Amino acid sequence: MFRQVRQDIRVIFERDPAAKSILEVILCYPGLHAIVMHRLAHWLYQRKLVILPRMVSQFTRFLTGIEIHPGAKIGQGFFIDHGTGVVIGETAEVGDDVTIYQGVTLGGTGKEKGKRHPTIGNNVVIGTGAKILGNITIGDNSYIGANAVVVRDVPPNSTVVGVPGRITKQDGKKIDTTLDHIHVLDPLKQSLEELEERIDKLERKGQ
Repeated sequence: MFRQVRQDIRVIFERDPAAKSILEVILCYPGLHAIVMHRLAHWLYQRKLVILPRMVSQFTRFLTGIEIHPGAKIGQGFFIDHGTGVVIGETAEVGDDVTIYQGVTLGGTGKEKGKRHPTIGNNVVIGTGAKILGNITIGDNSYIGANAVVVRDVPPNSTVVGVPGRITKQDGKKIDTTLDHIHVLDPLKQSLEELEERIDKLERKGQ
């Protein structure tokens, strides 16, 4: 447990330039508090307890504003930046070295049974306010833009933007976790801008 906490602290220093000291991170980072408490709740959940892990989860939600169901499987190197409004459902699976921002939901789409929440691959970044819904898979090294709503599988090495989410491949290159998550290419916007440019050229020719 202590080794995992040390790793969590190291990850925060790697990904958050605002982190100034270990004491500050331990006392003031709700994302750290949420993941540490989730490990306890998940350990209890795996032992077929019902009420106690949910109580731990709800207490953590009260303290941090972050709700992670005890059944969710979270990998190593998980970083929640700020975190208010983050919701991670019961059957969600999150890979290693994943970063998510405030307001993210890994949720279901109805009352279906069994696996009903997303599976997130390794080295994925999920931007502020993004919603990933249903039993879908987000491939490794992918980037989900701020406020995107994703309801279909995303292949590895992709960027997703918009509502509903639209995929932009980035030449198969690994996406850096330091990517500015408000400046992401929107393929629909790009197409509209290209059309406007062509219309302007045609109008100038007609004059």
